[in-house]
Parts: sequence; C-alpha cells; structure tokens
Amino acid sequence: MSAVEDRLTALGHTVPEVVPPVAAYVPAVQQGELVYTSGQLPMVDGTLQAAGKVGEGEGLVDPAEAKRMAEICALNAIAAVKSVVGDLDRVTRVVKVVGFVASDPAFTGQPGVVNGASELLGAAFGDAGVHARSAVGVATLPLDTPVEVEITVAVSS
Repeated sequence: MSAVEDRLTALGHTVPEVVPPVAAYVPAVQQGELVYTSGQLPMVDGTLQAAGKVGEGEGLVDPAEAKRMAEICALNAIAAVKSVVGDLDRVTRVVKVVGFVASDPAFTGQPGVVNGASELLGAAFGDAGVHARSAVGVATLPLDTPVEVEITVAVSS
C-alpha cells in the first residue's frame, strides 16, 4: 500500500475500485508526466449517492451533503489515477481540480462544495495536493448528480 493510501486509511477512507464509464470514454489517460481523469461522480459500489440540485431549501441537496459528495468524487478520481499509474506515491503534484456543481439558481456556494474534493486531496497528498482549481455552477449534470469532479496530476516516471 502506498503512503497516500495509508493517509487515506488513517482518515477512514479506502481507494475504491475505479468506477466503470457510463458512456464512451475511459476513467483516466496519461500523456507524458500528466494524468487527466474524466469527470468523476459520487458513486459508491455502483450507486449514485444523491441526485438533484444543490441549494438551501426543501427538495434541494444540502451544501454540506454536496461537499461530502465532492469528497467521494475525489476518491473516485484517485482510483482513476491509480488505475493508470499503479502506485499513488508516483503522484508528484495535484495540478488542477475542476468541480461542477448542479446548482439551484440562487445558490452561489460552489467553492465551499468543491472544498470537499480539495480538502481530501490535500490530506491524501500533503504538500503535493495543493492545486489550482475551478468551481463551476451548472444547470444539470449527468445522471442528475449534484457534483462532478475531475483532476489533473503530475507523476514521476
């Protein structure tokens, strides 16, 4: 087990199996020293953990729950990276995180939701987990998921 996986275990997480694609793409690709993941959804054991728009009010996904969903997305992104590179200790830097939040029109807390992914990546990779990031509010996401996260990481050879 890698040091990254040891840190995740200490936090109560395990790197899951890579989530199979739901369309015509692969979970991750490596080009040179960079690994790009496809957008990862909050899937656990093949089940989407929540559906709907994020916001405050009845019928909406609570922002705190959406932040937890972003964390699951990040775990799935880590699994996608591992499926390409094998050893997560080869990751030298999380370069970029892009988080999409299916948002109620009044919701403007996308950065707080995507913090779920950013905080997990920082805990897993330490200083190498500090990254550039975008947090984008969108009208809808695949399968009506509230959150989707993709990452780009640099790896050693």
